[in-house]
Amino acid sequence: MTSAGPHGLPAQQPYEYERLIPVEPDWRRLPGWRDVTPAQWRDAQWQRAHCVKNAKQLAAVVGSLLEDRFYQDLEADHRQFATMSMLLTPQMLNTMVPGAPTDAAGFTDAFFADPIRRYMLPVASDREQEWPSHPYAERDSLHETEMWVVEGLTHRYPTKVLAELVSTCPQYCGHCTRMDLVGGSTPQVEKQRLTLRPADRQDQMIDYLKRNPGVRDVVVSGGDVANVPWPRLESFLMRLLDLESVRDIRLATKALAGLPQHWLQSTVLEGLERVARTAARRSVNLAVHTHVNHVQSVTPLVAETARAVLDTGVRDIRNQGVLMRGVNTTAKALLDLCMVLQGEANILPYYFYMCDMIPNAEHWRVAVWEAQELQHAVMGYLPGYATPRIVCDVPYVGKRWVHQLVEYDRELGISQWTKNYRTGIELDDLDALTRRYPFYDPITTLPEPGRRRWRENTVEKG
Repeated sequence: MTSAGPHGLPAQQPYEYERLIPVEPDWRRLPGWRDVTPAQWRDAQWQRAHCVKNAKQLAAVVGSLLEDRFYQDLEADHRQFATMSMLLTPQMLNTMVPGAPTDAAGFTDAFFADPIRRYMLPVASDREQEWPSHPYAERDSLHETEMWVVEGLTHRYPTKVLAELVSTCPQYCGHCTRMDLVGGSTPQVEKQRLTLRPADRQDQMIDYLKRNPGVRDVVVSGGDVANVPWPRLESFLMRLLDLESVRDIRLATKALAGLPQHWLQSTVLEGLERVARTAARRSVNLAVHTHVNHVQSVTPLVAETARAVLDTGVRDIRNQGVLMRGVNTTAKALLDLCMVLQGEANILPYYFYMCDMIPNAEHWRVAVWEAQELQHAVMGYLPGYATPRIVCDVPYVGKRWVHQLVEYDRELGISQWTKNYRTGIELDDLDALTRRYPFYDPITTLPEPGRRRWRENTVEKG
C-alpha cells in the first residue's frame, strides 16, 4: 500500500504485496499437446509416460515454436557441462513460458529467459564462461556418501539421518547436489549405483536405527520418494513408526510440484492416511518436504494436491527451495513465491539453501553477502513462522543461517564457519568443534583484486 512519506510525497514499501492467484497454464497452447484431455493430464501414468528426455522429444512438444539456436545451445551444454540427464514431466515443462508469444523468435527468447527453464533445462550459454566451476567444487559437495553408515543412510547430524531409498526422480534438476548417484550418466558424470536390493537396504537402515536410539529424526528421500512404489514406501514408513526412538519423519519429494498427479492417486492418498493415522497415535510428527523455486510452479493443481495431502493427516508441507541466480534471487521473486506458497497452497516456506558448490554451477550460485541481503529483504512481510530461513550448507558442517559465519574475506570470497556437533565420521576428531570450515563465493562476484588472485592461482584452500 502506498502511503504519505516525508514532505507529503508518496512513499512505497520496498515490496508491494498484491495477491497472486495461481493459474494452470493451458498445455494445449503447445502443439504436441493440443489433443491432450484434462483426464489424461491428471493421470500420473500419462505424465510419466510423456516425460521429455531429449531434444527430439522436446521438439515434438513445442513444434516449430523453438528455433534451432536453442537446440544447438542445449546440445552444447549436454556435451560440455550437464551433470544431470534431461528429464522433464509435462507438468513441469508446462509451467515454462506460460504467456510467451506464439511466433518462433518471441517464444525462443522467452524460453531462454524463463526462470523454470533456467534451472530445469540449462543450456551452454547460461554457464559462466571463465569460471563454470569453482576451483574447489566437488561432485558430492556435502560428502553425504562419505557419511553413509549403511548404503544410502547418511548420518550427518547427531539426532538425524537421511535415508536415500531410490536413486531416481520423476524429473531431474540441473543443480542436483546428489549428481553422483541420481539419474542417468552424462558425458561429465558417470553415475554410481545403489547395489543392494531395496528390501535389503531397508533392512540395514532399520537395523542401524534400532542400534542407535539417539536418532530421532528420519528424512526419507532419494532421489524422490515419489519414485518408490507405494507399498514399499508404506512398509518402510510403518517400520520406522514401530521404533520408539523415531519422533520425526519427513518425506522429501519435489514431485508435489513437478508431478502432483502422483500424490493425487487414490492408492497413494489412502496409504498416506494410514501412515498419518499411525503417526498421530504415536505422537510422531509426519511432514512432507517439497522443493519449489519459483512462483510459476505453484499452479491450482499443486495447491489441490497440497490440500489433499494435508487432509490425510500429514502435519505440515514445507518448502525447501534453492537460491539460484536468474531464478529467484530478488526479494520480489522470493516474496511472491512465499506469499503464494503460504497463502494459496498451504505450503510453509521453510528454507532457501544457497546453491551447493558443485561443478558447473557458478552461474546459479550467489555470494554469502548476497544471501544475507536477501534474508534482510524478506523479513517483516510474512508471519514469523512462515518467513523462510536462508541457509548455507557448509561442507562437513551442515546448515547454517547465512549470518552465522565467524569470518569473511569479501575480497577473496572465503567465509569461515564453525559447528557444535561432530558428524558420524568425526567422532574421534578432537578438533572438529574448534576447526573453521571454509565456503567460497562465486569468483565472478568478487572485486577485481580478488578475481586476479584466483586467476593467478595464489589462493590456498581455506
